Order: sequence, then C-alpha cells, then structure tokens
Amino acid sequence: MAPQDARTLTKVFLRELAEREEGTEAYQYVRNTLIEINMSLVRYAAGRFRARADEMEDIVQVGMIGLIKAIDRFDLSREVEFATFAVPYIVGEIKRFFRDTTWAVHVPRRLQEARVELAKATDELSSRLGRAPGSRSWRC
Repeated sequence: MAPQDARTLTKVFLRELAEREEGTEAYQYVRNTLIEINMSLVRYAAGRFRARADEMEDIVQVGMIGLIKAIDRFDLSREVEFATFAVPYIVGEIKRFFRDTTWAVHVPRRLQEARVELAKATDELSSRLGRAPGSRSWRC
C-alpha cells in the first residue's frame, strides 16, 4: 500500500475507532485493521536498527508493540499526523528492547549510564594525554 493511501485510511479508521466502544468486536476489527495498515511504518522504523546483531523479525515484533501502544493512546483532537505520533513510540519500544536485552545480568540503568560516562571520560583523557589512562604509581 502506498504511504499516502495508508495515511488516508489511517485517518478514517482512527475516527472509526474513536466512535466504537472498547472491547467490542467492531472495535477489535478496526484496531486490527489499523495495525495491518501501519505495519510498513514499523518496518521503516526498525530499519534504523539493521546493524544490530538481533534478528530483524524480533526487532519488528517489538516495534509492533510500540505501534499498538500508539494506536491505543492516539488522540484525534490533537490534530497531529499519526505517523508523527507513532514513530517515537515504535523507536522507543525498540530501544527499550535493546536496553533490556543487551546485558547478560540485570544492571541498574543508573550504572549503565555511569558506564557510558566513564567511557566518554576515558576517551577524553586518552586524547589529552596521548596514551590510555591507567593506574600508574605517582612519584613525589
């Protein structure tokens, strides 16, 4: 389906979804149709993570969770394009997947962030000193 057609159909189905009562069969049908129409949006967002070691299909599945969350939380009254609203949800869900699965043991996020800061400081020191920083005994 062409992107322009998907955008138009998405608007129609989002209006339809807003009119349906949650939990009904009609609501589920409209919601599932919205998911199918916007699968290409997930594949587009997942393409940014192609270089990762994980299987592309796993990344797409995680991105689909983000798409579903975006559909459930989208508000027509904000007058913003659905794709503009959905892509951050999709990318966020994929990034969360990588964050949660890349460590062999669960390391608190604060320590993961401290590790990144340490790597930056090490790089800066290496360029400033002209060598890798290390533990040298200082002479007085």
